[in-house]
Amino acid sequence: MREYIRFLKFLRPHIWVLLGALICMIISSAFNGISLSMIIPLVDNILTGGKILISSGIKIPQFLLKMIDIINSLPKDKLLNRMIIFLIFIFSIKEVFTFFQTFYMNELGQRVLRDVRSKIYKKILELSHDFYSKAHTGELVSRITYDAGVIVNSITEGLTDLLLQPIQLVIYFIVFLGVKTYFGISWKLTIVTLGLFPLVAIPVIQIGRRLRKLSRSTQEEMAEVNSVLFETIAGFSVIKAFLMESHLFKRFQLHNTRFYKIWMKSIKRMTGINPITELAGVMSMAIVLWFGGQEVVKGILSPGAFIAFVASLLALIKPFKRLSRLYGINLQAQAAIMRVFNILDRSTSITDRVGTVELKKFNSDIRFEGVHFGYNGREVLKGIDLRVSNGEIIAIVGTSGVGKTTLVNLIPRFYDVTKGSIKIDGIDIRDISLKSLREKIGLVSQETILFNDTVVSNISFGKENVDLETVTRAARIANAHDFIIRLPKGYDTVIGERGFNLSGGERQRIAIARAVFKDPPILIFDEATSQLDTESERLIQDAIDRLVKNRTTFVIAHRLSTIAKADRIIVLDDGRIAEEGTHSELMQKGGLYKKLYELQFLPV
Repeated sequence: MREYIRFLKFLRPHIWVLLGALICMIISSAFNGISLSMIIPLVDNILTGGKILISSGIKIPQFLLKMIDIINSLPKDKLLNRMIIFLIFIFSIKEVFTFFQTFYMNELGQRVLRDVRSKIYKKILELSHDFYSKAHTGELVSRITYDAGVIVNSITEGLTDLLLQPIQLVIYFIVFLGVKTYFGISWKLTIVTLGLFPLVAIPVIQIGRRLRKLSRSTQEEMAEVNSVLFETIAGFSVIKAFLMESHLFKRFQLHNTRFYKIWMKSIKRMTGINPITELAGVMSMAIVLWFGGQEVVKGILSPGAFIAFVASLLALIKPFKRLSRLYGINLQAQAAIMRVFNILDRSTSITDRVGTVELKKFNSDIRFEGVHFGYNGREVLKGIDLRVSNGEIIAIVGTSGVGKTTLVNLIPRFYDVTKGSIKIDGIDIRDISLKSLREKIGLVSQETILFNDTVVSNISFGKENVDLETVTRAARIANAHDFIIRLPKGYDTVIGERGFNLSGGERQRIAIARAVFKDPPILIFDEATSQLDTESERLIQDAIDRLVKNRTTFVIAHRLSTIAKADRIIVLDDGRIAEEGTHSELMQKGGLYKKLYELQFLPV
């Protein structure tokens, strides 16, 4: 319950919408109470032809006495006409306020849904690479879509009942006590009536406890369904190539069926609440009718007063039933709320320190001083010492998994070193603001990340109101302009999700154009040409050659065309720098670099 109360803080910015709904609830419930009181003159005056009788010795407000006198003095036909007009009036007013109550609560729910999704998405953007290395895409999407939707349902429906039903309980209880007090309802009948209410609540509480566990399982299975779905879409080509359709379908079917079974168990229990409470209500009514009916037959109690008493009892049972159902809804919401807060409460491992400085310009060098890095108990980098001067091109080579990408990922602080330091112009990068640090770094990776937007937007990513001439200049440097102008809408062509409508070489050239447009003093190329055909590699290598001029560049590559032009080559082995020098120097040494070269570049 603590999580649910905490979640209600999301309502604070929209308190006026909630207050508007609350006012409408009070007014519509008050008119419901007034309509119940109309039963007494309808039965006692019109249907039985008698008069409304007040229990003797009871003090009654003067306005109520005058109203009863007026009703008793009117002929039956005139009283019937006035009652019909009055009923139409009060029900019209009630329905107007019921409409606004429902509208305001739905608006409140949608506002909170918007805020929750935005907050989760903002948090996801803030989280560091270590979080994404463990998280599942489908699970994160499930938090924003399914879990947030469950929570909002608890607001539009659950919170409505949480506010409305207690208001109705109070109003109906006032009517109940009024009928009991002014029309001679015995204490015996009243005590029997009130003693029956636990029959409605107890079975629902028992069902609700099971619902909470089922709800958590439901949300976990939905996350699995989403995860398989996203993996399928992302790896569609591989699935087709390896004929994995049947395997993936079975996996999806497994989680989909599990979700169905758990969801049906929840539905069975949720739908079971209504007949159980109905049965309890009927049993309660049967007992009340037996006790009260005897008093009507004996002439102790007027028919109108007894029917009004029974009607107020029925009105009281309805809010109890709704509140009982609310118990199940809120238990489902609590499981979703816990999953949402599991994301929102995560701390970001890479943050700005107190008193960070702005890196206004890169002037001198980048230094790795005794850098160690590891994760999951495994040390990847071990005591890296390296100085890279401004404008120098450094190639980093080594066997797969040796830590090449990890090394360059430490520069923009995707991860922080576990020991040692990296300094730019003598300043520890942890003392530089993340924004100013990353503004100075451009990244082109092997896995080209493009977005389902126009070519212009992908090249000028993150910038608004860009100059097309500047974008075009960047595209020309990246050897991308010629193929871009052949696209259906040129620079305004939407390239599809992950650049699906482009070839691998075209995607990579747009990624290089994006780096050109950013114009950073530090560049990182992470195997940017490793999966391209010869012609695409030539165009991209030409673009890279133009881009790296007067920039400090780190290149992770396997191909000689890139490595040979580096000012210096760093050879990593077992997390350490094993060799260092130019291509010709390292070949003459006959060490690890020469072995890698012969394995990778010499014909078999």
